[in-house]
Amino acid sequence: MYKKLVLLCLLFSWISVSAQTDSSRLRISLLTCGTGPEVWETFGHTALRVTDSSVGTDMVYNYGTFAFDDDFALQFMRGKLLYYLSFYPYEAFLHEYASAQRSVEEQVLLLNGRQKQQLYEFLQHNAQSENRSYKYDFFYDNCATRIRDAFPRTLGKGFEFGKTAAATNRLTFRNIINQYYYYKHWERFGINILLGSKIDKVMTNEDIMFLPDFLSDGIVGARLNGERISTDRELIIPGSVKQPTGVNWPMVTFLIIGVITILGLTVKSLKPLGNVMSFLLLFITGLLGVLMMVMWLGTDHQGCSNNTNLLWALPTNLILAFATKRNKGKYAIIAIVLMVLALLLHLLRVQELPLLQLWPLLLTLMFIYGTIYRRNKLKSS
Repeated sequence: MYKKLVLLCLLFSWISVSAQTDSSRLRISLLTCGTGPEVWETFGHTALRVTDSSVGTDMVYNYGTFAFDDDFALQFMRGKLLYYLSFYPYEAFLHEYASAQRSVEEQVLLLNGRQKQQLYEFLQHNAQSENRSYKYDFFYDNCATRIRDAFPRTLGKGFEFGKTAAATNRLTFRNIINQYYYYKHWERFGINILLGSKIDKVMTNEDIMFLPDFLSDGIVGARLNGERISTDRELIIPGSVKQPTGVNWPMVTFLIIGVITILGLTVKSLKPLGNVMSFLLLFITGLLGVLMMVMWLGTDHQGCSNNTNLLWALPTNLILAFATKRNKGKYAIIAIVLMVLALLLHLLRVQELPLLQLWPLLLTLMFIYGTIYRRNKLKSS
């Protein structure tokens, strides 16, 4: 009886061990790549590496692939650019980033055979020609969010991301973008005026993982049924891309333009110069306003909606620049009120303005509107 009991225990032990044995022969890891010098490389990149020892393959699944053709710029501006999931050898991926001197870090996923198989089948299904394409959105649907969403979808309710910077700080999408573009002053200014109030909402722990670095943080601390699911980050390739530094040229440029314009409007002998500068600033801000409206209403870019920069970059400035009628004084007062409203919305954190760069331009516009009102009043009296 005793021997039968021992044999029965051994049998159950063998069945239990066999059930836990990883028979998938898969190794899956998260790859996080460093930033590059180009604008589209500023936020880094992420991909999944799948090694299948049963067939001897080592492939990278990359959701950040797109076709660079004649329609690329137009489709990107319209928010209709299609990205797709591609897969190719790991060595080719590594060579690409080594040549660009961009870092690559790896986190091996500590999943059992069934869980790895589920994730692998999910990637294979997405890589099929009829499933691999998706409409790219920088904040809400990109190479990082696609991988982020794959974990809870394939691993189930027991999965939980680790805490990121968004979990302990009230960070917005705009805060994070400004950090990454801290030394790229013109790019930061352009992005800030084209993106609307939607990116000023406080991010959740999952929201911030639209960027590769924070997805990596979320996976490092992630748990599945209380168990850790990845190793720490291991540096595969060190990066040596230097971040640009230097003068905040947008602010300096607007400051110089402002000084020239205000001098031209106040010094009698420089009046022709002041008139030319006023015309140019009204014309340019009008064009900016038109561009903002097109990006908001005429494209699929979700981040460009509800843009309160339109309160100071008035599209109607295009008309004002050429107008000669006496009722321009009323327009100037309305424009000043709208500019004050834009600043109030900034203070209330409805939409933050890039004031560090923008204040000389706003001050100059305020002076131009004041001059228009004063001249119009003198002509009427």
